[in-house]
Amino acid sequence: MALKQERAEQTRRALLLAAAEVFDEFGYAGASITRILKRAGVTAGALYFHFGSKEDLAKAVMNSQPDTLVPLLAASGLQRLIDLTLVWSWQLQRDPLLRAGVRLTNEQASIGDSLNADPYEKFRGIMTSCLQEAREEGELQPGIEPTVVAEFVIAACTGMQMYSNVVSGRRDLPERTQQMWNLLLPGIAVPSVITRAEATPARGAAMMP
Repeated sequence: MALKQERAEQTRRALLLAAAEVFDEFGYAGASITRILKRAGVTAGALYFHFGSKEDLAKAVMNSQPDTLVPLLAASGLQRLIDLTLVWSWQLQRDPLLRAGVRLTNEQASIGDSLNADPYEKFRGIMTSCLQEAREEGELQPGIEPTVVAEFVIAACTGMQMYSNVVSGRRDLPERTQQMWNLLLPGIAVPSVITRAEATPARGAAMMP
């Protein structure tokens, strides 16, 4: 039974990664089931057993974005939030699962409501938790609302990665992420935290697997 479950999980993972690669390359509209099956090397029956439809695959890819980032984090409070964005800036250059999730999220307006996934809400929850911890540890200035900052960081990162993708294929995204924090930290953090917080591209690169 354990071996059977392990094989099933391997098949599901293969489908998820293959779908991510195809979504990343062709977008939602251009990602055919045939392409995904060929890339994964599995049967249609396996796909429909695990996901049911192309839409379900897209939802799974979109909602897996935090899973490509959070396990790499070790810090707490505000540094944890900074690290999340640093890891994100590097992983977008190398992880097709994250890239596909970002592309699908951005394409939802043209796809319609059929996907009905909410990765932004997941990230808002993760970031808000980091900022609430930062507030409890005295790292934030008085009056700073964690949810408001979390939503701003999500919006800033969304636009930043789109611009970076156009001008450099996201190669300069780690540097742009550092610039974002250089501008944002003085407005939300107490002076002692600004001094010790680290938002360098090198820190993000050191956390890569």
